[in-house]
Amino acid sequence: MPFVKVAVKKELEASKMMSVEANGKAILLTNLGDTYYAIDNTCTHMKCMLSDGELTGENVRCPCHSSMFNVKTGSVVKGPAKKPEPTYQVKVDGDHITVNV
Repeated sequence: MPFVKVAVKKELEASKMMSVEANGKAILLTNLGDTYYAIDNTCTHMKCMLSDGELTGENVRCPCHSSMFNVKTGSVVKGPAKKPEPTYQVKVDGDHITVNV
């Protein structure tokens, strides 16, 4: 699949996250120290939107049942979720942030 433009760098400050869409998928895009990461935006536990949760360091907490996922790897840091989040490759092309979905 080709990379899809999802945001412009100035839209996402350091240590922040935002919901974007790429090829019909809801993606959680994060900026950690000017390095961008993308995981699925739907919690693997009960399908809540992770972008409505809280980002603390490298981890996002789901607003529904407090599952935590590492935004770099998609791994479960704290349950009740058991399945990791899918991750997506991110590239920066000038000011554009692109994701391979």
